[in-house]
Amino acid sequence: MDVNSMNNKVKTTSFLFFLRVIFLLSFYALSSQSISTEFITVKCNTTEFPHLCVSSLSSYATFIGDSNIRMADAALNVALRTARSTSAGMARLSAGGAMSPREANAVRDCVEVLTDGVDHLRDSLRSMDRLRGPDILNVLNDVQTWVSAALTDDTTCMDGFAGRATNGRAESAMRNGLVMLARLTSNALALINSLATAGSDAP
Repeated sequence: MDVNSMNNKVKTTSFLFFLRVIFLLSFYALSSQSISTEFITVKCNTTEFPHLCVSSLSSYATFIGDSNIRMADAALNVALRTARSTSAGMARLSAGGAMSPREANAVRDCVEVLTDGVDHLRDSLRSMDRLRGPDILNVLNDVQTWVSAALTDDTTCMDGFAGRATNGRAESAMRNGLVMLARLTSNALALINSLATAGSDAP
């Protein structure tokens, strides 16, 4: 066999080996993704809004894996991001001049309440970093308190609009955003409560 033939054979063998490695890595990634998604679905069944739970966390499947702690952390991140965007949207709406002074004041009051909720969710996420070691139950108790307070803030804001006539698409979107935020926060709290039940056994 001449040198060129040997080189071609080596190149072909190397290429086939490379393809095999790519295939195995892709198969492993898909399998891991499937397992993580199934884990999310099972855990979301413990929440009040399971379908929303799955749809909001499925993009975090790789990060979550099969970890209860990382799933709760992801749920809190989703709730915090939604709280920030909802609060910012309402602030823009109140400053847009399309509302009556009374309506604008009500929205501004709601924004202040949501700002407190953002702070509570941020505090809970900071505490999630300390969910290792013997003090886990005390930390979880703090997280439960803050997330519960954030959910109360969401509800208070929604109650402020109860009975008010919806005035246009912007206000409808605002109400829908508040409902979404409250549901995401509720789901996060349910996952935190599951962690508290598991206690030190929560992976």
